[in-house]
Amino acid sequence: MVREYFVALLDWCKIKPFLQDERAKPSFKEGELWWCSIGMNVGVEIFGKGEKFTRPVLIFKKLDKNSFLGIPLTSQQKDGNWYVPVHYAGRNDRAMLGQARILDSSRLTELIGTVGSENFREIKEAFAKLYVS
Repeated sequence: MVREYFVALLDWCKIKPFLQDERAKPSFKEGELWWCSIGMNVGVEIFGKGEKFTRPVLIFKKLDKNSFLGIPLTSQQKDGNWYVPVHYAGRNDRAMLGQARILDSSRLTELIGTVGSENFREIKEAFAKLYVS
C-alpha cells in the first residue's frame, strides 16, 4: 500500500508542473462542473484519479478570475449532512461538502456541464448549514 502511494505521488509530481505553465487559464462560472486535477493529497483528503489525477468539481464560489472555492464530487451514493445530491447530464453524484477547498483555475481540464439553479440552491443551503451552524 505504501509503495503504491509513493508511485502515485511521483506520478503527480511529474504532472503538477505542467498545470503551472503559461497556458491560458479557462474561464469558469459558479454552478459549472469541471474535470479538475485535484492531485495527490494527505490522509482523508480526496484524491484525483487517472493519469491527470482528476475528479469532477463544482465551481461553488468564484473568488477572482484565477481562483474558486470548489467542491469535489463522488459517484458513490453516500449519506450524511456533508453529502448533497448533484444532478447533471443524466448523472446523480454527490457533492462532498467536507472536501471544499480553494483551487486555482489552472487545475481545470474540461467543462462537464452545469448544475440546475434549484439544485445549486440546495447545495448552497446545505453548505451554509454545515459550515455556519
